[in-house]
Amino acid sequence: VQLVESGGGLAQTGGSLRLSCAASGSTFAITTMSWYRQAPGKERELVASISKGGGTLDYADFVKGRFTISRDAAKNTMDLQMDSLRPEDTAVYYCYARTWLNYRWGQGTQVTVSS
Repeated sequence: VQLVESGGGLAQTGGSLRLSCAASGSTFAITTMSWYRQAPGKERELVASISKGGGTLDYADFVKGRFTISRDAAKNTMDLQMDSLRPEDTAVYYCYARTWLNYRWGQGTQVTVSS
């Protein structure tokens, strides 16, 4: 399984960005998919997760009500709609996929929110 993120960039406080993660390879083996982020000098943290069928969504408290995770099984993609962005949302965002046997990370995409 290979993961490629896109959609990062620069936004102003209160603005929006949409991240996408495209999966390829043995996508049939993917179960849960997630978005993580890592800010400079901080540990990588979970932002949101979505189950294989899309029926179970989990969000970190710091993004609840602002970010929305979604998944398109037919296209093998996962998105993260980020609204009401804050400067503290600035980080590299990573796509993560758990498979039957292991897990995969994307290369990351930078999100910068200016105040």
